[in-house]
Amino acid sequence: MKTLKTTVVMPAYNAEKTLEKTYRDIPKDIVDEVIVVDDSSKDETVKIAKELGLTTVIHKKNLGYGGNQKTCYREALKSGSDIIVMIHPDYQYDATLTKYLVDPIKDGIFDIMLGSRIRSRKEALQGGMPWWKYYSNRILTLFENIATGLSLSEYHTGFRAYSEKVLKEIPFETFSDDFVFDQQILIYSIAKGFKIGEIAVPVRYFPEASSINFIRSLKYGIMTVLEIIKYKVC
Repeated sequence: MKTLKTTVVMPAYNAEKTLEKTYRDIPKDIVDEVIVVDDSSKDETVKIAKELGLTTVIHKKNLGYGGNQKTCYREALKSGSDIIVMIHPDYQYDATLTKYLVDPIKDGIFDIMLGSRIRSRKEALQGGMPWWKYYSNRILTLFENIATGLSLSEYHTGFRAYSEKVLKEIPFETFSDDFVFDQQILIYSIAKGFKIGEIAVPVRYFPEASSINFIRSLKYGIMTVLEIIKYKVC
């Protein structure tokens, strides 16, 4: 039986304060390679990634969050990865739980696994999630569940895992270079019939954790709604 290769990809931008902490939490017994894609950071992100011995890819100019992920997945597939886990390197997500995203894919139960920050409203808000971000997350997720017929607790996590098959069959290179990339990849996967599961992960917001501002979040929300409408119409 083939031994499956598991790769963690980290789309990084100005992550010098949190990259190493995120990496240290990744369980090395189940992850074969860690790839950091630096999106033209202005800090020491690249230096730290190289000091840690991580496979490091550098964008000479900033390509955006979606553009960064495209490189992440392209490099992971090129290296022969069977399961690809995306973890934001901002230490907002508990990377020690990586195994619980990988195993259901490895066992053929799901094609995609999500790490949901929304186990309860109290826990999310106490973990530091801004109230406006929590409620917009809830509204968008409700809208997406109604449209797709699923019952996921969150579509907007930066901690997720994909099977090689998903990334080879969906045209992610054609998706947006902006934050809505995350929704496009899920919506297209749902349309293709891929199975999505999730686990609960702790919420961890703090000053060094990256987070888009209200205006960018508003734009992201509008673009997400447009993607859902496109999904329903097409």
